[in-house]
Amino acid sequence: MFDLQVNGYAGVDFNADTLPLDDMLLACRILKEHGVDAILATVITADHDAMCRRIANIVKCCEQSTEVEQMIAGIHIEGPFLSPVPGYIGAHPPEHSCAANIPLAERLLEAGGGLTKLFTLAPEQDPEGKVTAWLAERNVVVAAGHCNPSIEQLQRSIDAGLKAFTHLGNGCPMQMHRHDNIVQRALSLADQITLCFIADGAHVPLYALKNYIKLAGLDRSVVVSDTISAAGLGPGIYRLADQNVTIGDDLVPWAEDRSHFVGSACPLYRMVENLKSVGFTDEEIDTLTNRNPRKLVE
Repeated sequence: MFDLQVNGYAGVDFNADTLPLDDMLLACRILKEHGVDAILATVITADHDAMCRRIANIVKCCEQSTEVEQMIAGIHIEGPFLSPVPGYIGAHPPEHSCAANIPLAERLLEAGGGLTKLFTLAPEQDPEGKVTAWLAERNVVVAAGHCNPSIEQLQRSIDAGLKAFTHLGNGCPMQMHRHDNIVQRALSLADQITLCFIADGAHVPLYALKNYIKLAGLDRSVVVSDTISAAGLGPGIYRLADQNVTIGDDLVPWAEDRSHFVGSACPLYRMVENLKSVGFTDEEIDTLTNRNPRKLVE
């Protein structure tokens, strides 16, 4: 399998300020044991200098180990050009979100040393599509996420080079307009972009996920884990970047105030079982977890 969104695994936080090679090797080996051949290591919104350091940490690990390099097919930068509005910002610290701008995008890509494959931003933070186009010109796949653009703004971003949508159905409030909402807008444009979904059964109920994939089409859908360091472990308190995350008996990660989820603790192989439980075939699951993610970024 190929996972486009991994923030951490097996007790290792890819967003930590320090990332020892031994820790990264451990995470990569357990990912391999769990059936994952390659990932995009994901760095989320933080102080912009810290984001650059954390991206550079991942690059350094790849440079130091062929084993790590083989697992980490690239880097996914999620933020900081996200909506700061509560609900849409999700687990990202709103104080570090900002309007999209090329100088900061350039700094982040430079820190990635050519490994950045995917960049998630809010189209309304890039209203003219300039940063989207700039990233696309550099062969970075641009995805919408943690956002609430109008249908016109979303289409404008697609015209500028937007290719995907990050974890549709999440990074948005629990309560929205029943018809005019970001989920419906994105689904209406699914013939032009690839839609990514978290299949842990908590972020999106599995029956709703089945509906979304059916509507978007199998060839336009991808399943990601969005795992944090708690993935593959039991209940407890774990770290993601600068925050504590509480994992209960249901293995769902919550912010300390229980106002929102913070990534997932469900490994991709368990999501495969979830997909089987709602009727997806082995071939369809391979399309969602292997062929489509590779096609999007390779």
